[in-house]
Amino acid sequence: MTVEDQINGYFESIPEPKQTDMKTLHGAILEKNPGCRLWFFDGRDERGKVVSNPNIGYGSLKRKYADGTVKDFFQVGISANSTGLSIYIMGIEDKTYLRETYAKAIGKATISGYCIKFKRLRDIDRGILSDAIQDGIERTQA
Repeated sequence: MTVEDQINGYFESIPEPKQTDMKTLHGAILEKNPGCRLWFFDGRDERGKVVSNPNIGYGSLKRKYADGTVKDFFQVGISANSTGLSIYIMGIEDKTYLRETYAKAIGKATISGYCIKFKRLRDIDRGILSDAIQDGIERTQA
């Protein structure tokens, strides 16, 4: 099964209105980043245990772990969760940057060091979200 097939299967498993919001985000990210590497994680570890919500990832960065290993990972990820949607912007070293830069203007969202959470796309300023995503991608270009 291709990554695109896995992503489409994931979309089909998400109830509305989250499904439409996820498809909208997916299309917007691909439009601004044509040809970026696509990832799909089903949320299961190597033993098959569910450890997270499924994620769609975009782009590629080298991620260094505490044990010194370096692995490829996505720059930006999107996921549906129990209360809404999460956008993961990976690789930004300053864990206050996203919140300080985007929290006041984005709308009804919670922003942590690498995650922007919100209930529905209509609750946030999509232009600001797009800026945050692109900012994260540009800051983590190899």
